[in-house]
Amino acid sequence: MKKASRASIVIAAILVMAVVLLRSPDTDPAEMRAKYGAPPSQFVELDNGLTVHLRDEGPEDGNADAKVIVLLHGSNADLHTWQPWVDALRPDYRVIRLDQRGHGLTGAAQDNDYQLESFTGDLSKVLDSLGVDRFVLAGNSMGGWIAAGYALANPDRLTGLVLVDASGAPIKRESEPPLGFQIAQTPGLRDLAKHFLPRSVIESSLSQSVANQEIVTDEEVDRYWELARYPGNREATMHRFRTERREYTAEEISALRVPTLVMWGEKDSLIPLAAGEWYAQHLPNSKLVTYPEFGHIPQQENPVQSAADLRAWLTGLTAEN
Repeated sequence: MKKASRASIVIAAILVMAVVLLRSPDTDPAEMRAKYGAPPSQFVELDNGLTVHLRDEGPEDGNADAKVIVLLHGSNADLHTWQPWVDALRPDYRVIRLDQRGHGLTGAAQDNDYQLESFTGDLSKVLDSLGVDRFVLAGNSMGGWIAAGYALANPDRLTGLVLVDASGAPIKRESEPPLGFQIAQTPGLRDLAKHFLPRSVIESSLSQSVANQEIVTDEEVDRYWELARYPGNREATMHRFRTERREYTAEEISALRVPTLVMWGEKDSLIPLAAGEWYAQHLPNSKLVTYPEFGHIPQQENPVQSAADLRAWLTGLTAEN
């Protein structure tokens, strides 16, 4: 009995030491705002209790007639992933990007609601607060799923839609998802992730998501890791992965008449090219552009070409309208 008691004490001591040594604490909100929320960042309070971190940039001459494009990041990402496109577009377009609920400096939603309608509702509230009525909406990965859902619910507000390696198509991946996604999708492990989130998991997940490893820099990994630990974001991720993510049907997408640019990295191991081809097949007014050597985040992996392709499509869209 005494030996068993001693063993229990030793095990308990080891567990306590593991918690102390391996626990990944939340980051400091003030420090994160100073690091990632400096100008031109804004923080907009919505009537649902959410304070949304966004950036609203455009031509230096303040051209009030500049066309508006809104950018939605992917799962566990943030508005900074769009920086290459913003740099390319803002001389001529008003570019708005935001940290969505449960992400970045926006943080967790008070109602813990991460259904599609909550994301699209936040977007409407943000754009209403900025006085934006009509715009082009672009989304990457989860952001593409949200963008497609917004287009289905609000087609009259959109002049165009851009789906960048978007989720939502009824196409299954053939490979295992990145490590971070596997953890978030596994009930026991995702509960542990609220307390233990090694930087190595973030680095591995980002590396597995892209084909161009040059973008997996220390700075990029640090930002993902630090904002993942922004207070409330880990809990929000767990809620989000517990929420059923519905897929779109061919009938829904076929009814969407908004001009759409579908952009895809052919080496995307997270959402296969077949999903992009499915969208292009069923969207009645679409164009498909693919990138043979790149993966899940073309706007960062191949920023020059992807931004040029987007600009060319936007120019044609403006000419038609």
